[in-house]
Amino acid sequence: MSGSVSVARVPTLSASRYLQQLAKHWSHKMTVTFSEEEGVITFPNESRLEMQASDDTLDLLLHVPANEDAARMRDVVASHLDRFAFREAPLTFDWQERAA
Repeated sequence: MSGSVSVARVPTLSASRYLQQLAKHWSHKMTVTFSEEEGVITFPNESRLEMQASDDTLDLLLHVPANEDAARMRDVVASHLDRFAFREAPLTFDWQERAA
């Protein structure tokens, strides 16, 4: 898949809960697979979010096709996670670009 890849390690003690909430929230509109530790969400624009939960971080890997707006997709993911994490929001998203 050409395009961009963004990664973020989000510090939180509730990573598994947020992963599951986000996956369930988007499962009505998108292709979603998830467990307590990991999840994959495929968006209609062919972007794909991979999530990995540990005890103290939620790792995000966001693949965005070349014809889509990577910054907008990062904002969509971050704003939804912040909504679920309202008790500790805003979460820290240290997005880094990685070679696709």
